[in-house]
Amino acid sequence: MTPEHVKCLIIGSGPAGYTAAIYAARANMQPVLYQGAQPGGQLTITTEVDNFPGYPQGVNGPQMMQDLEAQARRFGSDVRYGVVTSVQFEANPGPGRPHRAVVDEKHEITADSIIISTGASAKWLGLPSEMRLNGRGVSACAVCDGFFFRNQDVAIVGAGDTAAEEASYLSNICRKVYMLVRRDQMRASRFMQQRVLSKDNIEVLWNTETLEVLGDEEVNGILIQDTVTGEQRTLDVTGFFVAIGHKPNTDIFKNYLDMDSNGYILTEKGSTRTNIPGVFACGDAQDNVYRQAITAAGTGCMAALDAERYLVTLEMQEHLVA
Repeated sequence: MTPEHVKCLIIGSGPAGYTAAIYAARANMQPVLYQGAQPGGQLTITTEVDNFPGYPQGVNGPQMMQDLEAQARRFGSDVRYGVVTSVQFEANPGPGRPHRAVVDEKHEITADSIIISTGASAKWLGLPSEMRLNGRGVSACAVCDGFFFRNQDVAIVGAGDTAAEEASYLSNICRKVYMLVRRDQMRASRFMQQRVLSKDNIEVLWNTETLEVLGDEEVNGILIQDTVTGEQRTLDVTGFFVAIGHKPNTDIFKNYLDMDSNGYILTEKGSTRTNIPGVFACGDAQDNVYRQAITAAGTGCMAALDAERYLVTLEMQEHLVA
């Protein structure tokens, strides 16, 4: 079968992908967006979003993603279910040399420009209770959800800089923060460790692992164990934060795009351009620092604008060839 050809292919949804689709559609780029394995991204498992501009009373994550999708469709974006399973990027694209992608291992698409917004997935402990209570007291983002636990007792798992930073953030909001560290030392930088240890309301529990998150409808405690003595006990907390890292969803691009050691796509400073002309990256797939809905949306806008400028250049090349 002849591959379907599009001007702009957006791989992934969420705030970055949907915003890219809104801008691309308004620029008459006729974008086709494939939503991926988790349509709407990580925010579809977030109950309340209180820090995204334009929602003065807050909004739940799934509703916000429906709103963004509806806005993208309103301007003519072709939003589709499906997962891009492989790609073939041209090192020197141009007239007659488009990029290629395969959807669900069967439908081939050629594209003049591609915007990657596949996001990143939080790493979890793997506890059934952790998954069951996700969004109901269990969170992987203290900055996103810490507000809902103001003046409450919470626990956070992790030992790196991110965990230390989020523990410090929570200490300014919560009454008590238990930081659970599996070994007898942190991986965090000396500065971040000192920052945590200097907080009166942060208690670091060394050699500690979580066995279960307790609660029927919401978190009301966690069962922990001392990894040295084997002693078990319950902590009375209403919030449980997991800060053991994120994994960008970028594996299918590794043969083509420059990435850092953790798999985040590298983009040119001040832009969303990758090392491959015509391929742009936005959202958490290229952001290992902020990882917020609003910053993802901002880079989605940038990617669409960068892609639009690229397509103008490509059209000029086609005219010269003709």
